[in-house]
Amino acid sequence: MAKKPFLENVLEHGLFASRWLMAPFYVGLIAALGALMVSFFQELIHELPHVLEMDPEMAILLALSLIDLSLAANLVLIVIFAGYENFVSKIDVGNHEDRPEWMGTVDFSGLELGEHAKPFDANAEKTLMWQVIVHLTFVVSGVLLAFMDWLSGHQKGH
Repeated sequence: MAKKPFLENVLEHGLFASRWLMAPFYVGLIAALGALMVSFFQELIHELPHVLEMDPEMAILLALSLIDLSLAANLVLIVIFAGYENFVSKIDVGNHEDRPEWMGTVDFSGLELGEHAKPFDANAEKTLMWQVIVHLTFVVSGVLLAFMDWLSGHQKGH
């Protein structure tokens, strides 16, 4: 095998090292995870005193709002773990009993698609519209990521 030219070698090592530029994004997503947690508890504390006055529809909307925040937080955590492991470095926690089984095996097409809703809104019709828009955005993003993964798997010579 012929030795690569010096410039090509330096370029490739620089490109590979640039993956560490993604690390601050994952740290930022940890902050976003904290913001979702704060929002979850704000919603819960705000609505809990009114639980005895709620009609069934309002109770369902509250539950769905909390579920959506929880699903969004799960999605952020999956993106942090999968993104860091796929693009930056393997997470070495040894054989920790709480290490998720999927860590290290998830790629673009394997990322779970979740839906994220706006926090509870008394105007249910408007809230539902935004939930559908955000959900469709996640679906389209997931399809595009899977397509990119499929394309990268069909490149010749790589």
